Amino acid sequence: MKHSILFLTLLCTPPLLAADKSEDAAKRAASTVVLDETGVKNLKIETVEVEEADFEKTIFSLGRIEAVPTRRSGVSSRIPGRIVELKAAIGDMVKSGDELIKLESRQAGDPPPVIAVKATMSGIVTESDVRLGDPVEPDKALLGITDLSEVYAIARVPEHLAGKMKPGAVAHIRVAALPEEKFDGTLLRFGTAADKESGTLDAIFRLDNPSLTLRPNMRAEFSIVLGKRSGVMTVPRIALQGDAASRAVYVKDFDLKNAFIKTSVTVGEINDRYAEILSGLLPGDEVVTRGAYSLAFAGGGSVSLKAALDAAHGHEHNEDGSELKAGAKAAKPGAEGDAHDHGHEEGMSPLTQFSLAGNALLLVLLVVAMLGRGKKAHDEPAPAMATAEQSPPAEAKH
Repeated sequence: MKHSILFLTLLCTPPLLAADKSEDAAKRAASTVVLDETGVKNLKIETVEVEEADFEKTIFSLGRIEAVPTRRSGVSSRIPGRIVELKAAIGDMVKSGDELIKLESRQAGDPPPVIAVKATMSGIVTESDVRLGDPVEPDKALLGITDLSEVYAIARVPEHLAGKMKPGAVAHIRVAALPEEKFDGTLLRFGTAADKESGTLDAIFRLDNPSLTLRPNMRAEFSIVLGKRSGVMTVPRIALQGDAASRAVYVKDFDLKNAFIKTSVTVGEINDRYAEILSGLLPGDEVVTRGAYSLAFAGGGSVSLKAALDAAHGHEHNEDGSELKAGAKAAKPGAEGDAHDHGHEEGMSPLTQFSLAGNALLLVLLVVAMLGRGKKAHDEPAPAMATAEQSPPAEAKH
C-alpha cells in the first residue's frame, strides 16, 4: 500500500508543478506592462537602482521663511528736505554706498543745496515709503534694505518633540513657491517662548540663499532629522504605489526591453524622501520613480507580453508569456481554413488534458486498492471459538 501511495504521489506531482508554472506565467502576464519607445518617452519613465544606504528618521513640521534681523537696514536723511530724485524701488538690488535718493535741503541757497542719500548695506530694497517730491524729516526711514544671502527657516515643532532636537540638527526643507528646489538647514536655536494655543515651539534653522530665491514669509515644509541607520535597503518614496495595506513598485525587467513588472513589497519606515524595503526587492533591482503612477493606469501597455518575448527570444510564446511547447505549436492552426476545420478540437489545453488523465488514473487506482482490501478481509477465516456444545466436560461422557 505504501508503494502505491508513493507511486500516486509521483504521478500527481508533474501536473501540480505544471499548474504552478502556468499560474506563475499568468501572474507575470497580468503584472507586466510592456511599452514601446514612444510610450516610455510619453510617460517620462525614469528608474533608479535599489541599494543599501543610510536611512534617516525624521519628523514633519510646517513653518515659514524670515529675514535675519541683523541683515536688515534702513535708509534715512540727517537733514530735512524734499526728494528731487529717486533712484531705487522695491525689488532693486543695491550695493553698499550706491546713491539711492537725491534730497534738496531746506537750507537757504540759490539753488538750494542737494545732498545724496546712499545705501548703508548691500541687498534688496524691501521697503519704500517715499515718492518724488515728498518732504523728508530726519526721523523718517525712507527705504529698507535686506541682505537675503542668508535667511532663517522657522519650524513650528510640537513641544514634546523639541526635546529630541539638538543644535546642529539638519532639516530638509521644501518651499511651496519653489517646488523643484530642495534646501538643507541647520538648527541654531529655539524660540524664547512656546505658543500656548498650538503647543508648539519655534525651531530656527539657518539657510544659505546664494540664488536669493527664498524670500521672507514664504511657507515651508520641514523634515527634521532625529537619527540615522546604516545599511538599510531603500527606494525613493515616489516609487511606492498603492495604499498602506498593499504597497507595490514597478521593477524593470532584466530580460525584456521597456518591460516593467508590478512587484509587491513590504515597507518599513518612510521619511520625506525614501522608504525602507523589508522584503520584495533585491539590491540591484531597478525600480521606476518618475512615471510609476502613470504605469498603474497603463494596463497591459502598448506592446503585448507575447510579442515582446517573441522578439527578445526569437521564438513563439503563449499569450501569458509562458514557453510554447512543440506539440502545441504543431497543433496551432496555420491558416483560417485549418482553424475552421479543427475548431472543435480546441477547448482544453494539453496541460488540462494531462491533469484530467492523471486524476482519472488516480481515482481508478484508489478504487482498485479499496476493492482489494475488502476482498482480503472477506476471505480470511474467522477464529475458532470453543462452545459448550463442541467441548463437553469430561464428566458428561461417563
